[in-house]
Formats: sequence, structure tokens, C-alpha cells
Amino acid sequence: MKGLMRVTRILALAMAAVALMFALQANAQMMNVVGEAKLKVMFWDVYYSRLYSPSGRYVDGQRPIKLEIEYLMDIDAEDLISRTKEEWKHLGVNHPNQVLWLQTLEMMWPDITENDRLAIVIDDAGHSLFLLNNTPIGRVEDPDFGQHFVDIWLSPNTSRPQLRLALLGAE
Repeated sequence: MKGLMRVTRILALAMAAVALMFALQANAQMMNVVGEAKLKVMFWDVYYSRLYSPSGRYVDGQRPIKLEIEYLMDIDAEDLISRTKEEWKHLGVNHPNQVLWLQTLEMMWPDITENDRLAIVIDDAGHSLFLLNNTPIGRVEDPDFGQHFVDIWLSPNTSRPQLRLALLGAE
């Protein structure tokens, strides 16, 4: 009887998680573009990025938001993780859960092929859902993660200030 109750509880939690992921995905589809930008490094077009919010305006800390990146070249997951670490170092991010976050991303992110779209949706509670080509691929529950992640593009101290301005619709 105990085993059956445990299985029932696990199934209920799994169903709730799936329902939440679909709700977040639906919420992401009701958003408006704030701004968009193209990252070009030397001769290479790397990606297009788009920032979304319900109102079509970005207010720091306001949720939900969605940041979508459409890659214009193949990129290994390992390179994405490495770049995330570099950008956090540039921003001075030093969070006690940072190693756990990077391990979670290593397990979640696939290698990217040209035209893939990787997106993060941060909900009202600060939970982060990652989508690959509009299909959920994983979540990070820690409410601190999402802001630190999107700060790579949206912080005033970003390594790409022109890209930031375009994403914020200021350019």
C-alpha cells in the first residue's frame, strides 16, 4: 500500500510539473517583442536575439519575460556553457548556487545547429523554463537564476552594450 501511495504521489507531481511547463509555454506565446538584435563577431553572424514581455516594454525585475536566441551557426553545448561562465565572470556574478546552475545547464542544453531557437521564459515566481524550438527542455526553479542569466544580455554592465540597447528597444 505504501508503494502505491508513493507512485501515486510521484505521478501527481509529474503531472503538475508538465501542466506548469505547458502553462509557461502558453504564457510565452502571449508576449510582445520589446526589441531584437543581431550578434556579429568579426565576419560571422552568430545569432538573432529577441526580448519579449506582455506589454512589449522591459521593466527590470518585472515578470514574465522571454529571451529567445535564434542561432545562425552550429554551436556545441560545451561552448554555450563556457560562454555563460565567461559572461558571469565579466558581470561579477558570484552566487552560491552558480556551480549547480551550470551543471543543470550542462545536462539540459543540447548542441545547437543552425536555425535552432533556444529561449528562456521567466515566470512571475522567477522560475525559468528553457525551450528549444518551442519545445520545453528543462527548468531551473531557483528564482535567482533567471535574472543572473538574462543579465548576460540585459545588465547595464553587459559585454555587449549595443546589443542590450537594441533588445531593450532603445535603438
